[in-house]
Amino acid sequence: MNHVGEQVEQIDEHFRTAVAELAPGDEPGPADGPVSGAALLDLFDAQAGSRHLDFAARSLGRRKLGFYSIGSSGHESNAAVAAALRPTDPALLHYRSGAFYLRRAAQVPEHDALRDVLLGVVASAEEPISAGRHKVFGHGELGIVPQTSTIASHLPRATGLAFALGRAERLGLRCEWPPDSVVVTSFGDASANHSTALGAINAAAHTAHQGLPVPLLLVCEDNGIGISVRTPPDWIAAARHPALRYSTSDGADPVRCLEIAAELADWVRVHRRPALLHLRTVRLMGHAGSDVESGYRTRSEILADHARDPLLATATALVHRGVRSPGAVLERYEAARAAVARTAEQVLSRPKLADRAEVMAAIAPAHPAAVRDRATRVEPGRAAHFGTAPPESEGPLTLAESINRGLADALATDPGVLVFGEDVGTKGGVYGVTRGLRRSFGGLRVFDTLLDEQSILGTALGSGLAGMLPIPEIQYLAYLHNAADQLRGEAATLGFFSDGRFRNPMVVRIAGYGYQKGFGGHFHNDNSVAALRDIPGLVVASPSRPEDAAAMLRTCVAAAREDGRVCVFLEPIALYHERDLHEPGDDGWRARYPAPSEEHVPIGRARTHGDGGELTLVTFGNGLPRCLRVARRLRREGAGVRVLDLRWLSPLPAADLLAAARATGRVLVVDETRRSGGVSEPVVTALVDGGFSGTIARVTSADSFIPLGAAAGHVLLDEQTVEDAARDLLRGRPR
Repeated sequence: MNHVGEQVEQIDEHFRTAVAELAPGDEPGPADGPVSGAALLDLFDAQAGSRHLDFAARSLGRRKLGFYSIGSSGHESNAAVAAALRPTDPALLHYRSGAFYLRRAAQVPEHDALRDVLLGVVASAEEPISAGRHKVFGHGELGIVPQTSTIASHLPRATGLAFALGRAERLGLRCEWPPDSVVVTSFGDASANHSTALGAINAAAHTAHQGLPVPLLLVCEDNGIGISVRTPPDWIAAARHPALRYSTSDGADPVRCLEIAAELADWVRVHRRPALLHLRTVRLMGHAGSDVESGYRTRSEILADHARDPLLATATALVHRGVRSPGAVLERYEAARAAVARTAEQVLSRPKLADRAEVMAAIAPAHPAAVRDRATRVEPGRAAHFGTAPPESEGPLTLAESINRGLADALATDPGVLVFGEDVGTKGGVYGVTRGLRRSFGGLRVFDTLLDEQSILGTALGSGLAGMLPIPEIQYLAYLHNAADQLRGEAATLGFFSDGRFRNPMVVRIAGYGYQKGFGGHFHNDNSVAALRDIPGLVVASPSRPEDAAAMLRTCVAAAREDGRVCVFLEPIALYHERDLHEPGDDGWRARYPAPSEEHVPIGRARTHGDGGELTLVTFGNGLPRCLRVARRLRREGAGVRVLDLRWLSPLPAADLLAAARATGRVLVVDETRRSGGVSEPVVTALVDGGFSGTIARVTSADSFIPLGAAAGHVLLDEQTVEDAARDLLRGRPR
């Protein structure tokens, strides 16, 4: 017999031998129960196709023609979950979901699921969801949102999407998913211990406990092992959340799997509450093609799992119920093998991603003209909300007030905007930045969340998928770091791994940086932004001036809407309520709110203060008022100093930076973040890469966490250090 590859897998031989030895039994026939013979045949076809896809992936890998061998063998009972759902139910799947994918694809006419999967295995640019960027299970027409294999990191998004479906319906917003959808997400037993899984499950239960709809079907595919580490027996059952409806089924009982999956999916759809299906599975052929399973499992253990093969269990049910003879089952199995083999050879000739531009095309689509048009457009809803007293008529505002009015502007002009986070609703934020928004726009659009940053960002990820524009708040920059992968591994990658088919637009507001007085320590004064600047495609805005903050927030909202961009809006806590700049009472740090039609700040454009020709101070955030004061003192002494406010930390405004540097020939980078991994490093690099041949120096904060009280002054960059360094440069003695 000609197999896809020369090597015959043990599980393949075991299946064929075991089926050949089957004899029709006296189990109840198709007419005697709720599961029909046709349902079992559909289940078998999906399972057999998935099994042969695994064989083909391993064969292609041995031939150095395939690039992915994490298989679904032993997990094929998840096809029963697909059978219980609709193809319009959004699915965010575990990486062992081949049978689910094939069973769902069978619900959509003329869909070639075998080709989809194999195009991914060979990394072809024609693969229908990621265009060959990664082997994922995903397809827009099948309602499957691709996931990137990070351990359980997709669960917060799934919980957020389940929450957002009900919110979109109540707000009367258009959504890709039908209002009665069930969100299904699957994960492994080892992943169930990860904080993202625990947090998402808790968030789903917490939300449902308040009577809010969360139609989420969680499927834990429990094979008892995570690569080589065993899961304690019955751990998933023992550790399940008490607030979730719970059902369990063994993959070796296909009839029961079909019944339980249908029952639980229907319950979630009707009651709009979360439930957990504990699907007991086995893992056949190891973790992946490179995994030598015999190094940590005995031969008897491995062979014992063959008896629990879900594909063999379905074949046995077909024979014992008289649906098909053993020979007919084997013919069906071999037909799946032949179909996969034919398709595997066909996809080898399909094109791959050709160059860097093709690979990166889906990371960060940019249509600056469309973003400008949206940001400067005066929507009818604005006049309806503000009437004759729009924020630009108020007079000078602080930074916090300007951001507050900018959020009100976004809420008034876009009915899909949501503002949420810890304390942002009733209290109006720790610093009052969201004060009054809940009262003006209601609790459906401005609301408090539980204290879990992963769940806050997961809510944003799901809301974006549901067609809304979330503006979540992370209360302090230091609080982001425990949830940063929700930005790096989930938000920023969705467009990349779906070739732009799915988007999660959002603007994440984060209060941060140092210099906060009277309340501090490293959790409330954090100046580490390196983890954000490293994420491809992520926009990082860092406004200092009130008028810039309003205009930049509008730009971020417009970019999220037009291009699906993920934006981080870093707000300097210490400048929130500042009023003065040079002397007490000068009101120099307040500014008039710019109307949308008056000012637009494009992503990646800096702002220059002054036109001096001897020295450029390059800065951002809290550095701006310090540099403006230093520049004023030096100008009074006759020095020609200008200040460049970067405004955007990613992408850096390289063209504006070079222009300002060349105008003076001397640059001092004033960086309030740490010397190692801080903002000054890429700024200096941009100058060097751009061919700047003048003098460059930098002053930064120390490579230290920020302590309490006056001790913070020992490690944070101070104004005198900036002035001393500027004077040294002007004298031709750079530090």
